[in-house]
Amino acid sequence: MPQRHPGWLPDLRTSEPAEGVYFVEGPASNWIIVRDRADFILIDGGYPRDLEHVLASIRHIGLEPAGAKAMLITHGHVDHTGSAAHFSREYGTPILCSAEEVAHVQGKEKHQVTLGQVLSRAWRPRVFRWMLHVIRAGALSAEPATDARSWDKAELRELPGAPRAVLVAGHTPGHTAFVLPKAKVVVTGDALVTGHPLSRRNGVQMLHQMFHSSPDGIREALQVLSDVDASWILPGHGPALRMRLADAIAGISGS
Repeated sequence: MPQRHPGWLPDLRTSEPAEGVYFVEGPASNWIIVRDRADFILIDGGYPRDLEHVLASIRHIGLEPAGAKAMLITHGHVDHTGSAAHFSREYGTPILCSAEEVAHVQGKEKHQVTLGQVLSRAWRPRVFRWMLHVIRAGALSAEPATDARSWDKAELRELPGAPRAVLVAGHTPGHTAFVLPKAKVVVTGDALVTGHPLSRRNGVQMLHQMFHSSPDGIREALQVLSDVDASWILPGHGPALRMRLADAIAGISGS
């Protein structure tokens, strides 16, 4: 069943930081709609029970969910793939991710924080509240996107926004950031965020190391984005941020 969040309305949670690029801040994770006239793609899709909000956000900007040309997945964690199975099954939407991430998105592998890691910290109020949200959001009964497949560069170039995929391994082995060159936007997934329910601060940051499959590798992996010409950062968690990507990465590297 979809999960209703009182007060969550698409007109209050959807912004357009660049023309045709819509950033939707969900109850605990974000997704992006990239539009070219009547055509559009989604990047990520929230938790399973965020589906109602994903559909509402698409309709809010005058589009129909069945018209999605593709859903691009930054990585296979359930708070980013939650609506992918629905789009694949109901509308035949292609679910695309990096080759290194296919088995993860299909549910054949797991690269995620363990239950033990969460329970050992559950005495902390922030962790306990986050854990309850994860459960209520359907994380424990998520349906994998079994038809997910890897993208190829030519295919991506033909999609709205002409996204360019950049492998930023470390959070998961096949984690991908998506660059929208014309809009000067980068979708960073969980490689770089601007907030999280477990974090006490706002602004550019990395997730707690327990969320990364390779905590030591993620900082180094971020350097592949240093030369990307982007002035808007759209993260998987936290608000959109207008900031040069190179400056954001430099700030994290120095912290």
